[in-house]
Amino acid sequence: MVATPGLEKALLAEAHENGFADAVVTQGGVTCNGTWADVWRANLVMRGATRVLARVGSFMAFHLAQLDKRSRKFPWADILRPDVPVRVEVSTSKKSKIYHAGAATQRIETALKEDHGMKISADAPVTLKVRIDDNRVTISVDTSGESLHKRGHKEAVGKAPMRETLASLMLRECGYDGKEPVFDPMCGSGTFLIEAAEMAMGLNPGRSRDFAFQQLATFDQGTWETLRKVDHIHRPTQNCHGSDRDAGAIRMATANAERAGVGEHITFQNLSATDIKRPEGPTGLIICNPPYGGRIGNQNMLYGVYAGLGDAIKREFAGWRVGLVTSEAGLAKAAGLPFKPKGAPIPHGGLKVWLFQTGPL
Repeated sequence: MVATPGLEKALLAEAHENGFADAVVTQGGVTCNGTWADVWRANLVMRGATRVLARVGSFMAFHLAQLDKRSRKFPWADILRPDVPVRVEVSTSKKSKIYHAGAATQRIETALKEDHGMKISADAPVTLKVRIDDNRVTISVDTSGESLHKRGHKEAVGKAPMRETLASLMLRECGYDGKEPVFDPMCGSGTFLIEAAEMAMGLNPGRSRDFAFQQLATFDQGTWETLRKVDHIHRPTQNCHGSDRDAGAIRMATANAERAGVGEHITFQNLSATDIKRPEGPTGLIICNPPYGGRIGNQNMLYGVYAGLGDAIKREFAGWRVGLVTSEAGLAKAAGLPFKPKGAPIPHGGLKVWLFQTGPL
């Protein structure tokens, strides 16, 4: 399971909660053992994974002729269908005698076509990811297809949208467990709130989309249908709340929430962040992804925006926790909130951002 860099431990915690008991953190994500049904279930239930790769085999190869010979003998037909085109992506390491990824790709593609009757295409629905490291050729299949942040029910997005996978892990990092209210005072297309509401309801993130594994020889429709069945959808004990100064963003977020099936559990308002009011009920989590330098050119304007947001939070939200995403520590400081020391940087929209958190205010 591929993780957003910096959030591997959060993804590991989610994997353990979802029953992948032997999962461990490895470079770039989380690895566990399992059956093909486990692969399908991971795609269906894992909110924070960017994609799910299935490692299907490996062999040693010290030169291209050996790679060619062993690629021809590999049992591709156990995994791939001859009627479904594939794409091959090879990466090599300096520790391997085969160092030219293009030549290695060509050899594997030729073996697939000539000895196994497979079709090769640049836009194929199935991708083979081959890693040659220390002369070991490791073959994985991308079982997800499109990135898992594409849940299948969001049509409208704003500028620099927060990816759903990243939003879910940040909610987890903030201690959200689906049992408290969540407020986003700059909600944009509603990603944080929709993810929070889905978590509270126990909805599977992959329920509305298709996956690459459905195009593999290992796929079984009956087992998949059984996995997709949900016995019970929880009714949240607390609702989510969002506001944005942009009326278009509120229309967009409302439509996205309705398509996701969580609209009745999220309240949206067209408000400036300085005018937000605490909703009735218990304390909870404020989480938001305000503008930062990459989205608005004049960063000096933003210090006032963050200060106004911080003032409104301090005035209205005593006892609530805050999670704030920004690329600039100076902007977070301008909010005037008692943030804990920042954690690891997280890549987002071509920038490095941090999740700044407080305890209860």
